[in-house]
Amino acid sequence: MTCKNIFDVLKQINHRPRPFEFYTADSLWTDEHISKQMLQFHLDKSVDMASRNHPFIDRSVDWICSHFNLGAETSVVDFGCGPGLYTSRLAKSGTAVTGIDFSGNSITYARETAEKEGLKVNYVQANYLDFETADRYDLITMIMCDFCALSPEQRAKMLRKFRSLLKPGGAVLLDVYSLVRFAGLEESFDYDFNRFDGFWSPDDSYCFMNSFKYENEKVGLDKYTIIEKDRIRVVYNWLQHFDADSLMRELLDAGFTEVELYKNVAGDEFEEGHTEFAVIAR
Repeated sequence: MTCKNIFDVLKQINHRPRPFEFYTADSLWTDEHISKQMLQFHLDKSVDMASRNHPFIDRSVDWICSHFNLGAETSVVDFGCGPGLYTSRLAKSGTAVTGIDFSGNSITYARETAEKEGLKVNYVQANYLDFETADRYDLITMIMCDFCALSPEQRAKMLRKFRSLLKPGGAVLLDVYSLVRFAGLEESFDYDFNRFDGFWSPDDSYCFMNSFKYENEKVGLDKYTIIEKDRIRVVYNWLQHFDADSLMRELLDAGFTEVELYKNVAGDEFEEGHTEFAVIAR
């Protein structure tokens, strides 16, 4: 490789894209190796990584079932259900539950868990941006700040989809990252060999990580460039950040008329100054 080749590669590694210019969710959720690593993070009961810690999930599901009066006459769909940590618990209330996720590994685990526990859950492996159904639901959930990973156009599409899938009087529950979290972001660059104990590849690899901050748009980006012996891959992890007003504007623009704010998806009272918050839209 010539010096020019090396220079061009390094230039591309450090290139700052436009906000949400690239969408690489499939690299996380459909790659066989990476999706297995993500599943292990989901199933770690003690940490808030790919999923909330399990004691919080238990408390959250208790509140959701109570607040939305879930039972045999109601239905719920969870967008980005992962390995079914919420859907399996919700199904125990007797409500009809559907879970949608990109990852085949997660959906397989969720289905096997439901079968072992005798739970009836309809799991769909799909990019939820493309999910279509004639069914209508009393509650739609999108948890773990998945909404923040979508571009403005994708978020508008999701909210239109949510409205079309709700029964009259139905509700959406989702959580988002706040501007408090955004204020704490810093731009950085580093690289590592076999980063995160081989998270990105079963083979040896060098991973370059660029963290970018887009002040005007309130967007953060972690850009991972993974260099293996025979290929180079780039994964973009975008995260939009909101305050109450900016989130409400998107919901109102999409046709929702009632909005309630909470500290989290366990129903704690909303407070300023936290890195996340939750919303119910009707």
